[in-house]
Amino acid sequence: MNDNIKTVTVYPTTLELTTPTKPANGSNDDYDPHLHRELKNPTTNFQTFAHFLKASVGTGVLAMPSAFAHAGYVNGTLLTLIIGSLALYCLHILIECMYILCKRQRVPYVSFSQAMNLGLKQGPPWLRCLAPIAVPFVDGFLAFYHFGICCVYVVFIAESIKQLVDEYLVVWDVRIHMCIIIVPLLLIYSIKNLKLLAPFSSAANLLLLVGFGIILYYIFEELPPLSERDPFVAAGKLPTFFGTVLFALEAVGVILAIEENMATPKSFVGPCGILNSGMSIVLGLYVLLGFFGYWKYGNESEGSITLNIPQNEIPAQVVKVFFAITTWISYALQGYVTAHILWDKYLAKRFKESRQTFYELLFRALIVLLTFACAVAIPDLSVFLSLVGSFCLSILGLIFPVLLQICVQYTEGYGPFRIKLIINLLLLGFGIFGGVVGTYVSILDIIAVYK
Repeated sequence: MNDNIKTVTVYPTTLELTTPTKPANGSNDDYDPHLHRELKNPTTNFQTFAHFLKASVGTGVLAMPSAFAHAGYVNGTLLTLIIGSLALYCLHILIECMYILCKRQRVPYVSFSQAMNLGLKQGPPWLRCLAPIAVPFVDGFLAFYHFGICCVYVVFIAESIKQLVDEYLVVWDVRIHMCIIIVPLLLIYSIKNLKLLAPFSSAANLLLLVGFGIILYYIFEELPPLSERDPFVAAGKLPTFFGTVLFALEAVGVILAIEENMATPKSFVGPCGILNSGMSIVLGLYVLLGFFGYWKYGNESEGSITLNIPQNEIPAQVVKVFFAITTWISYALQGYVTAHILWDKYLAKRFKESRQTFYELLFRALIVLLTFACAVAIPDLSVFLSLVGSFCLSILGLIFPVLLQICVQYTEGYGPFRIKLIINLLLLGFGIFGGVVGTYVSILDIIAVYK
């Protein structure tokens, strides 16, 4: 093999990354990675949009009234829009940097972890020592984060079912309901293809729409005076808000996965593309539910607003069924990332090709059982939401993308007055501060709950 060539494993295939070479015209602009992607089951724009909405509108949106209780209705509205805009900006620069690195390497696709590895090698000299650990570090955080989401989903589904069973049948501990839902989770998680999951996501979005309508009906019924709610709260509560909102807004691994599987990836990041359009809808829903949910329930807002609405009324029970179903579907979508990384990149090559399907199903079953075990250990929904959001998403959604752009732009410069570098350093500081403080407060909350 030529000395110029290094073999790098990219899930789900292995690509050969060549040392960047310049074409005759002196640039790499003639190579468009999007035109060279070869996908077995590409998704359409509509299917991608359905996946985006389902990935971004999960149990996190139901925690927004509780998040606003930790910020106040003025602070909550402004900070949700700011954090959402920063998260969207970081997703854009992450996807842009991955595209630039693909052009430089002249390959169709590089994963998030590979992009970090390549970017660090091309970045400032003092950062290049981090390149060898970039791949396992990023993969580890992505897999752990989406595993954490699945743990939260197990709790949410079990809590929703418990409320109905308590009302009509028998009062059981929530952990018993977690045991009951293991089989449905195993079934949905055995679907390994995003294209096959697309109809489920579309159906889930319709159920979400009806569910939100019913929740807003309960919220707008006899709203108390807004003066009874706090526009601002003590700064000490804001870290919990930060973690909850980040958890609600970001699904970076799924977003990258659905972009990777698009038939027309150029439609994802355009000015009116799927990313901007989808995030605008998501932000609107989050502010709407957070603001009015806090107005209605105040400091009594639970970790999920479905726990606030009446348990003994049929429309409220329908909402709980709908959201339990949509969360069941989301479990497969979020868990796709964990299995996609760990199995395709690290484990599949250890088994004969003829036996890989069988062992992958066993591996996916193991993930389901592990999420169940973690959910049983930490069944309190709100504190876990904040911990996962603060710890993982400040790193994956803010710190890594801006660090990657600092490295990718190193050889080309950062624009007039080094404006890109200044913006990225500010975002880096914000991500580090928010992550450290949010994680610390979330751990204290968990200790207080289980003291």
